[in-house]
Amino acid sequence: MKQFSLALTVLISLFHLSTTAQDMTLTDTTFEGNFQIDSTFTRDGGKTFEVSASGEAGPYGRAYLSYVFTDKQSLGVAGEFTGFAWTQNGEEVVTATLQGAYIKQGKVFKIYTFDPTSTGKLNFATGIVDFVGKTINFKVAEVDTSL
Repeated sequence: MKQFSLALTVLISLFHLSTTAQDMTLTDTTFEGNFQIDSTFTRDGGKTFEVSASGEAGPYGRAYLSYVFTDKQSLGVAGEFTGFAWTQNGEEVVTATLQGAYIKQGKVFKIYTFDPTSTGKLNFATGIVDFVGKTINFKVAEVDTSL
């Protein structure tokens, strides 16, 4: 329980964003991502879960996501993930690496992710993963990386 409390405190502190010069600042560039879970499975008896999804990612167009969810601290209701995304909008293809944390909230999982893209942009997103409903929905904002 101590680990969960500590992890929750760290996550709340990390994701309580403000717009001061010393904290993370988000730009006005925002969009929603809406995905259908195409498959999910585990190779190791339930220690890690792999998920693939496809859908629309705002200005990035059609997107394909793959995730590996883990619980390296054995919290049971929270953990981390890594992944990869690629999108296509017309002729433009953009890729991104995905990394973040999740917390189980009732029947869904809330995720927080920082995603650098092949265009040099850094996106911050919060989302809801509903495995029963087979959906992943995000609200995404670009991080202001200027000095």
